[in-house]
Amino acid sequence: MKSGFVAILGRPNVGKSTLLNALTGEKVAIVTAKPQTTRNRIIGVVEVAAQKRVHPAAQIVFVDTPGVHKPGSQLDRRMLQEVHEALESRDLVLVLVDATRRIRVDSDPSKASSAAAEGPGAPNKIEKRKTNWASEDEFLFSLVRKLDCPVFLVLTKIDLVRKDQLLPLIESLTRQYNFAEVIPVSARKRDGLDVLVRKIVDVLPKGERYYPKDQYTDQPIRFMVAELIRESILIETGEEVPYAAAVVIERFEEPEGQARPGKRPLTGIAAAIYCERDGQKAILIGKGGAKLKAIGTGARRKIESLLGTQVYLELRVIVEPGWRDSQGFIDSLDWRRQLERLGSEQDNLDIRGEDLSPEEDG
Repeated sequence: MKSGFVAILGRPNVGKSTLLNALTGEKVAIVTAKPQTTRNRIIGVVEVAAQKRVHPAAQIVFVDTPGVHKPGSQLDRRMLQEVHEALESRDLVLVLVDATRRIRVDSDPSKASSAAAEGPGAPNKIEKRKTNWASEDEFLFSLVRKLDCPVFLVLTKIDLVRKDQLLPLIESLTRQYNFAEVIPVSARKRDGLDVLVRKIVDVLPKGERYYPKDQYTDQPIRFMVAELIRESILIETGEEVPYAAAVVIERFEEPEGQARPGKRPLTGIAAAIYCERDGQKAILIGKGGAKLKAIGTGARRKIESLLGTQVYLELRVIVEPGWRDSQGFIDSLDWRRQLERLGSEQDNLDIRGEDLSPEEDG
């Protein structure tokens, strides 16, 4: 058997999360049209059955990373840190490039330094503006050139471009790095995914499973629920609010006992949506609470699909000025730290329970 970690790297909005979901067959990562949707490392686990005379059985642990962009806030720096941590323990790296976007790569790799990803419309702004920064692509390639593992170039969204446009694009990109493989794919149509998986298995080392066979992600349910709420915010709001919004699950009550006949179990969830300014809060709530209701309705349907239960969802909006530059607040959003805190709280409850036990109290 083979197994290993495969980091998915790319600029914002290249379809990393869409590809991860297509490969796992599950809703592992939220997906929107807005750049910088992904803020954390997200693991998706794929079991690959053995194919006689083709490849052995394998477990591929994909690690989706935030879109690579020059950090401008503490949150951005944390996202870039997530990228670096994903690259520390990997057997293979996939560099994703959106085939539909104009690729701007410095012809001289020695001039690389850094770049900024500014979302839709940025190419024209960058071309018109004189700066000392290299292109966005060059910032990405500056990370890739430091790697000492196989790197695949994966061209995404190929169903949206003509085939005769791909070859010049591939030639341009392969001048920047000697990729081990170049694989065009369409996650939406599942074109090229079988080839991609087969090529990945070929280069993975022999090893045992890192996760149980039926596990498709390492994310706790609470984090996935928070992400689905944030996805609804990204979909329902404009350009400014999504990047200033964070979601924290305050209460998660799983169903108790058996549901009544004909009724699904009910999960109670309360979440806080943090933003930075009163104006953003007003947008999130909307006139008469209409926007917050729409966010909740959209999120609730997705959460019910995830949990397989009915969901009672309470949302409230809190203004936390400048949270994107607050190291402490950003650390509190890390689900790994949240689990540690919850575990510590449970340990304290257990200890207090032991102190008050009748045997010891009497």
